[in-house]
Amino acid sequence: MARSSRRYASPLISLGHWRRRALLVGAALLAGLFAIVFAIGAEHAIELHARIIASSPWLSLALAPAGFAGMAWVARRFFPATQGSGIPQTIAASLSPDAEVRGRLLSLKIAGAKLILTLGGLLSGASIGREGPSVQIGASVMHSLAGRRFGRIASSRNLIVAGSGAGIAAAFNTPLGGIMFAIEEMCRHHAFRANSTTLTAVIFAGLMSLGILGNYTYFGRTPAALSWPAGIWPVLICGAAGGILGGTFSRLLVASARGLPGRVGNFAAERPIAFAAGCGLATALIGLVTGGATYATGYAESKAALEGTAPLSVYFFAAKMLVIWLAFVSRIPGGVFAPALAVGAGLGSTLAALNPGEEGPALMVLGMVAFLSGMTLTPITSFVIVMEMTANHEMLIPLMAASVIAYGFSRSVSPRALYDALAVPALERAQAEVGRDAAAREKADAS
Repeated sequence: MARSSRRYASPLISLGHWRRRALLVGAALLAGLFAIVFAIGAEHAIELHARIIASSPWLSLALAPAGFAGMAWVARRFFPATQGSGIPQTIAASLSPDAEVRGRLLSLKIAGAKLILTLGGLLSGASIGREGPSVQIGASVMHSLAGRRFGRIASSRNLIVAGSGAGIAAAFNTPLGGIMFAIEEMCRHHAFRANSTTLTAVIFAGLMSLGILGNYTYFGRTPAALSWPAGIWPVLICGAAGGILGGTFSRLLVASARGLPGRVGNFAAERPIAFAAGCGLATALIGLVTGGATYATGYAESKAALEGTAPLSVYFFAAKMLVIWLAFVSRIPGGVFAPALAVGAGLGSTLAALNPGEEGPALMVLGMVAFLSGMTLTPITSFVIVMEMTANHEMLIPLMAASVIAYGFSRSVSPRALYDALAVPALERAQAEVGRDAAAREKADAS
């Protein structure tokens, strides 16, 4: 009995135990701080780009190609793990048992570079988001606790999962969405075991965001609602359209990640920086044609449309998909999660225009959740995040229904989840880099 009591009581009085808890809390707060600095920096970068374009829209023809080329060159030359979203790299790191491979995908140096390069892309007008980078940054900060130097705080995998949830929670003030993202996206291939670690990370990262930015809602408070039973038709239509479109777009992104066909593909492989500049030029031209509506994340345009102050054009969702794809194939750092919400809002707005009525904002919210669910195949995460972003609990059941319907339609088009499919080549590249370095070291030792 004495031995048992000592065994159960010792963690409570162990200085090492509380030191590890304090380190975990400190890392969560740091991850939240990174996400907040990122959010503030992104707002300033987007605002500065808007001011530049307002002074002369034609400046985008020089700014976008130069920015795309510059971000692509720096990322390719010095920080290859920062290319693209960041979520595939984080998933790849969680799947690898090799500490060296994980270090190639997640580190504090990579986190800092990811933040700066993504801000550079937003300043250039690229249609990228900060959610994927926030995931990689949060996971990098939490993963820095892994190893023996701090004692066993948690397994590397659990720390990565916790950091990814903390990044989402702090970036968009969506704590439930952060937890669901950690469970549904990060734990597809293994059971969710990071319960206390993830909760601690999400709570304290959220508290950091709450303390600095306040209790805000990403898209404000959206008073959209549907009448029943007539509201079942918008749910079905948005769910089906968002699922098919999101699944098709997911397949396009996965196929593009493997390489483009024909001469364009050869040019992209042989001259990636020039190709990135070309993607920037195309982005600028589309921005000029659409009056600047397709630049950056699409947050301002979506929020204005939800509030009824500035409607979206019927072609907005298609133009937005095109500029997202251009940023993706250029391989500059930046996510597709937030821009995908703008595509969904545009899709809902177009469907509302085809069926005029008073349900426009409701269809836009349904379009957001449907397209996001269809693109990522994460139905629970999608409706939870959109619900938290719009602070509209009246739409909970319609959002759930549209998300599940979109998931079903998307599975028939693209059976494999986007980030899961992109994680495989990211893991293979990191493993190949580690293998080349090991072979070089062996060769040097032999000589």
